[in-house]
Amino acid sequence: MKSKGILFLSNGHGEDAINCQILKALRVSGADVDVSAMPIVGDGAAYRRSTVPIIGPTSQMPSGGVFYMNPLFFLKDIGAGLIALTWQQLQAVWRHSRHCDLVVATGDIVAAAIAHASNRPYIIFLSAHSSYYEGRVDLGLILWQLLCSEKCLAVFTRDALTAADLNRQGLKKAQFVGNPVMDNLNSTGKDLQLIPGVRTIALLPGSRLPEATNNLVLLLDLVKEIASNSTLLVQFRAALVPALIPQLDDIAARSGWQHRSGKLIFPAIKRSFREQKLELEVISSADAFADILQQSSLVIGMTGTAVEQAVGLGKPVIAVPGNGPAFTYRFAEAQNRLLGDTVQVLGTQPVNCDIIKEAALAVERTLQDDKYLASCIHNGLERMGRSGGSIKIANYVANYLGY
Repeated sequence: MKSKGILFLSNGHGEDAINCQILKALRVSGADVDVSAMPIVGDGAAYRRSTVPIIGPTSQMPSGGVFYMNPLFFLKDIGAGLIALTWQQLQAVWRHSRHCDLVVATGDIVAAAIAHASNRPYIIFLSAHSSYYEGRVDLGLILWQLLCSEKCLAVFTRDALTAADLNRQGLKKAQFVGNPVMDNLNSTGKDLQLIPGVRTIALLPGSRLPEATNNLVLLLDLVKEIASNSTLLVQFRAALVPALIPQLDDIAARSGWQHRSGKLIFPAIKRSFREQKLELEVISSADAFADILQQSSLVIGMTGTAVEQAVGLGKPVIAVPGNGPAFTYRFAEAQNRLLGDTVQVLGTQPVNCDIIKEAALAVERTLQDDKYLASCIHNGLERMGRSGGSIKIANYVANYLGY
């Protein structure tokens, strides 16, 4: 049997990761497929790590792909060549899709439109829409028509509520089989150097640079506030993208910390309720994300997909808005609507001294609220579902292709 061709489309870093999870499950299934990818946003690093050929040009835009949060960022993207880049990517899809049997798209109207323009059958994981945002999904006329097209074989939603909503609206091909972002989150057994019996707080500054760099500086200020005033004993672990590791020396210098082999150290924190000073450390890692999430008692996050994963695992999340362009108050507020009370958004402006104090108090209050912590586990299952979504979507693909 001749191998079948699949083109993966995605318009976002988190969307790239979702497609790579589906692709990984497809490879495990044994289906003989030729895979390729066209990341519409960013450089497609997730695809490159998965050794998937990228068929067209890629570029990091100033907005990081979230210009809808601020029209100014859209203008910056235009100035950086967004229109020409998108046209070149569309041409690449037209050329390459002639040799493909199926397009697998993840994202929003942009991914759906490009998949439709390929003139090939396609499925889509609709990552950017949820009934939790506004009670009833409003896809708009264009996206609705794209998803109702005969070319669109199936619409996979990010949660069960959205699938039921779209079914009621008449889109019977919508279904929820699990959210792929919840796959591949099992602990690897990496030694996190944890102190037994001490609560662990995970720090998630995000993946887009330079924003993640600035976010980590803000989080280190919050860490000092927590360590200085909390009556609880806690330890901190930072899950970083690889590109942040070489910057730890500069980040430490900017923040008044020291850096030693992945450990960010503040030498003399005075705890307000004790006449003593202690050394404070944040151990950072670029290859222990799942381990850190699994071992954490609470997450402080300034990012998108990783916070969703934390919520799905039942972890309480404190979110503090940054300067953007991605993780701003507007983003965090929408994230709260999507993920429910598990995410506590502190402040409506970028982090300042008052917000840091408020967030530190929220951390201590949260860690001592057993009823709330139990509700986070229930909410995570409801909002994100159980693992296995990527396998089920891969099985759909394999069955359609005749494997």
